[in-house]
Amino acid sequence: MSDITLNFINKSNDQNNSEFVIFSKNTFGGSDNSSVAWKVIRNLGRDDSHPFVYSSDFFVSVEDNYGNYTPQLKANPGDLFAMVKDQTGDVIKHAGTGHYGNAFKVENHLEHGSIKAKIYKDGKLFNSSPSLAPDQKVTFELNPVICISAVSHIQEGDAIESAAVSSKPSEISLLGIKSADIVVTGGGPGSAAEPFKFELENVVKA
Repeated sequence: MSDITLNFINKSNDQNNSEFVIFSKNTFGGSDNSSVAWKVIRNLGRDDSHPFVYSSDFFVSVEDNYGNYTPQLKANPGDLFAMVKDQTGDVIKHAGTGHYGNAFKVENHLEHGSIKAKIYKDGKLFNSSPSLAPDQKVTFELNPVICISAVSHIQEGDAIESAAVSSKPSEISLLGIKSADIVVTGGGPGSAAEPFKFELENVVKA
């Protein structure tokens, strides 16, 4: 997959200067990973636009029990990473390649101490695992689908569960797309307000 160029355009009737959050879900079966706010768009007036890129690359880092973070390593489909202890302390290692489809894995090989796996895209936190005890692992399957919602009081990197999400998240597939506009409509004052809608326009196929 190549990088995807996107342009978020406000065509809504919103008068509350709403914030919009863009995030992703780990689609691996049974995952209880935390969705986090990847991008938060603020102060976007009517007819204003906010361009951004959905990078094709993922990077993985691990936070250990002591609040230390490993360097970010590029994660490709099928990659296996392990948190191990060497003579310098806790480090992340590329531990091989398997047949995981579009997924990659992170395992805790420490004898003591939990870890959290962190996934980054475009230099920003994109997804996170729950605490993993020794011998536990997490599988990330992050398909090219983004979720968008109106929110209140959220910062990039915050867990979505902690946000005051004021509209049901819309899921938008970016599969097979080279570039597109994401247009938000709806909103409005008082009882006449309509739900926000997020739709792709001016799509250029890859």
